[in-house]
Amino acid sequence: MNRAALHKISYGLYIVTSGQDDKFNGQVANSMFQVTSNPATVAISINKENYTHGLIKSSRKFVVSILAEAAPMNFIGLFGFKSGRDVNKLQNVKTKTGMTKVPIVLENTVSYIEVELEKELDCGTHTIFVGNIVDGDVISNEEPMTYAYYQQVKGGKSPKTAPTYVKDEPAAASVGIAARYVCSVCGYVYDPVLGDSDSGIAPGTKFEDLPESWTCPVCGADKSKFEKEQSRV
Repeated sequence: MNRAALHKISYGLYIVTSGQDDKFNGQVANSMFQVTSNPATVAISINKENYTHGLIKSSRKFVVSILAEAAPMNFIGLFGFKSGRDVNKLQNVKTKTGMTKVPIVLENTVSYIEVELEKELDCGTHTIFVGNIVDGDVISNEEPMTYAYYQQVKGGKSPKTAPTYVKDEPAAASVGIAARYVCSVCGYVYDPVLGDSDSGIAPGTKFEDLPESWTCPVCGADKSKFEKEQSRV
């Protein structure tokens, strides 16, 4: 199968929050879509290993906050590459409580949808949760982030629990082009062609020329945690 066909599917980037009784968490998801308009329902795909998965099953509710295109990588990394079992992700993030009593992430988002769970579909590694929309609102008029923008412009990667995760093949060898470096913690690839705009690193900056204080824009790992990307020969 040519997996490039799957790359043509359009995805967004969202933060899904859930929980109850002061036990809440949020995670990044890229598989959410509207199922019906009357009644208004949506579906999301969540990995069974994720902490948020258990919270949705027990609380029977969740909120989808749609990320803005300008959301910084470290914000995405907080919700996408750290576990709520170890970190209180919502502690220093601007939120509000809506009809479902689940925290709604207002920071770096353009709108939100509150959902009460109606049914679920077991898909092996993932569960598709389908629910009725009970409320929603627009937060800003910024452009929502697409998954293509996250990957192609920001250089982001899918965590291993994402439904779209595919292990990268080594890049083809290129003559005269500075090497790319991969974060051994989260898989983020520093591409010197793109630089790192969130950290003020201009396009064309080689990895070797990055300041020693520079850290992974996704997970915050030190520069020493990066390894040179292996090339195909």
